[in-house]
Amino acid sequence: MSDRKRILIVEDEESIAAGLRFNFEQEGYDSLVVGEGRSALAQFAEGGEGADLVVLDLMLPGMSGYEICRGIREYDPRVPIMVLSARTLSEDRSHAFDCGADQYLTKPFALPELLSRVRNLLDRNIRLGVGAEPERAPLESYRFHDVEVDFRSFELRRGDQVHRLTTMEMQLFKFFIEHEGEVLSRARILKVVWDQSAEVTTRTIDNFVMRLRKYVEHDPTAPRHLVSVRGTGYRFTADSDVATPFVEDDYES
Repeated sequence: MSDRKRILIVEDEESIAAGLRFNFEQEGYDSLVVGEGRSALAQFAEGGEGADLVVLDLMLPGMSGYEICRGIREYDPRVPIMVLSARTLSEDRSHAFDCGADQYLTKPFALPELLSRVRNLLDRNIRLGVGAEPERAPLESYRFHDVEVDFRSFELRRGDQVHRLTTMEMQLFKFFIEHEGEVLSRARILKVVWDQSAEVTTRTIDNFVMRLRKYVEHDPTAPRHLVSVRGTGYRFTADSDVATPFVEDDYES
């Protein structure tokens, strides 16, 4: 059985799809091109071969890239999804992240950057202990108050509610947990968790934190665990009794 990584390209523009496939295969990856949503989702449904990474356009016939992204996440919360789109508005990027995308690259793009991101994302599931010291045992689960996070199953439970974390949500929350009580700057989070900052802005972090707050906070508008530190970033505190009261921060762009 081949150990070559498999990339699913979801792109209906034939020239772009052919170029991506050629360059990925030159890099030693297997690749499959599909031009619409049903075929993409079929790769992850029962009996499908799945993929090690998905490169996803947003403007597709029949089913939008946002819908495809959400559909893939229902089957597989871990597979890295990189949106490759001509849409440049911040709301497009935010919506893609809300649907479960891990990275967002706009067209036209520089091939070396694209390939660098592909390598980074394909390596990511191997290094899920991001933020941990090398000698530290991998963090498998964590509990605080009525929240329990299982990093093996990518599930977060609060009371009767169960949320399936995407890989990026899991990595970000693990980074907060492993640095409990520390003030983490947005720049540091970008460098360590995302491992690169191109096309991923500090606003992206704010959007991910807002989503994590919905999972762990009883009142996301007045968080006690994931709190903002004005002008800097965020701090995670497991003990809400000693948590710093939330101070609304000015989002950076």
